[in-house]
Formats: sequence, C-alpha cells, structure tokens
Amino acid sequence: MSALDGLPTLRDVIEQHDLVAKKSMGQNFLLDLNLTAKIARQAGDLSQCDVLEIGPGPGGLTRGLLAEGARKVLAVEKDRRVMGALAEIAAHYPNRLEVINADALTLNPLERLTPPVRVVSNLPYNIGTELLVRWLTPKEWPPYWTSLTLMFQKEVAERIVAQPGSKKYGRLAILSQWRATPHIVMELPPEAFSPPPKVHSAVVHFEALAAPRFDADPQVLERIVAAGFNQRRKMLRASLKGVGADIQDRLVAAGIKPTDRAEQVPIEGWCALAREVAKG
Repeated sequence: MSALDGLPTLRDVIEQHDLVAKKSMGQNFLLDLNLTAKIARQAGDLSQCDVLEIGPGPGGLTRGLLAEGARKVLAVEKDRRVMGALAEIAAHYPNRLEVINADALTLNPLERLTPPVRVVSNLPYNIGTELLVRWLTPKEWPPYWTSLTLMFQKEVAERIVAQPGSKKYGRLAILSQWRATPHIVMELPPEAFSPPPKVHSAVVHFEALAAPRFDADPQVLERIVAAGFNQRRKMLRASLKGVGADIQDRLVAAGIKPTDRAEQVPIEGWCALAREVAKG
C-alpha cells in the first residue's frame, strides 16, 4: 500500500517515530498493509459511511480504511506516542481522518460521527471483549452502528460464533447472536504482528439486526445467562437457584428441562426463560 497511498511502510513509520508496542496497552501492531486493506474490505462498502476505529496504533488499518474509500474515519487512540504518525496520515487524506487521543472506554464518539456508522478495529486485547459487550448491550436497539468488523484473539472469536452444545458456547455467543449475525471472516497467524502474540487472531464481522431474534428484557437475559454460565457444570435448577425459589417451574414453563446445563440451551430458550422470570 505504500506504493498506492504514497506513505512510508509501517516498519519505516515505527522506526521513524520510535514506536515499540506496549504490552500494558494490549498492543500488537499489524504491519502488512495488504492484510490491513483486506480487513477493511471485510467491512463492506465504506464510501457512504463514517468509520469508528479503536486503537489504530501506527495507522495500518486506518490507511486501509481510507484507501478503501471510507467517508470519514474517527480514530480513538490512548497512546500519545503514535499521534505524530497518525497526523501524517490525516494530512495525506484531508478532512477524512479525525484522531482523538482518549480512552475508548470513557469516550462517547457519537457526537463526532454521522450515520451510517461502521466500527472497524484491531482491538487492543486487554479491552476488546469489554468494548464488544458495550456495543451489543446499548439501552436502545438498533444501535448507532450498522456493522462491527473486529479483530480478537482466535479463542474469543470462536466463543462469539459458538453454537449450543459446544464447550465454547456461552454468554458471549448469546449476546452476539441475539441481536446480530456474527461470522469469522479472516484468521491471522502470530507472525503477522509485531511483536508476535502467543495466540492466533481472527476477524469477526457482525451485522446488526433491526430487532433481536427473540423477545426478552436485556437486563433480565443478561442476569440469568451470567448466572447459568458462571456454574456451567451444574444443572440449571441448581445454577439458577439464586434467580428465584420457583426457578424449576419457570424453566419448565419456558420449555427447558431443569436438568439441562447452560450450554445445552439455545438462545430462543434463554429468551423464553427471561420472559418467564420477568413476569415476577
């Protein structure tokens, strides 16, 4: 991409700005601009969208998003050291890149974005899951984003798309698949990054649904799912005992066997149980 966008290679950028990935910030820089462009393409047509990117680092994915035609990229970066490198990209793409030096966990980006919005990020490992849960559990649905295209550790990605009966099926799969359609669209080996992490990575693309697949109160659903999977080896009549003294009757009313374990219950069953519990 250096030949296409006229900017230096990422290795040169890292050397020029003396950037070393910090483990404390969950940083692993993706240096192959062909890969960052491919990730950007997984998000679909960006020409009519604003894009939110969390943790751009030296800007490899940022460049991919801009080269793929994103109307605007809002890049939120906590590490002040990379501001110079990102400023060079902003100068190269006038009026299309806004960089904010802030903590993504405390910033509200909405006032700086114009719908439709797509979120595309190589998320810092240490905050990736927390950000995903926030994006999937807003007070109002549909959310401000139309899609998420996010890189995680491969193990986390597999948990997101896991199906009932799988050991990886749990709270993250239910939250992800209840209100969105997630698919793993790319896998990346450790050597694609600097420094190489100890695990493989994967990119997951989520399309937001206009409405949840099944009716349920989000807070009730979250509470019972958390309770069920916190003791996933137990039968539901035991793991959900704290939800209410009559939980066995509620399970039966929802069409769930009280002797089932959490991983055996599909999303539809959890939503049915949430409706029963919400009756009070």
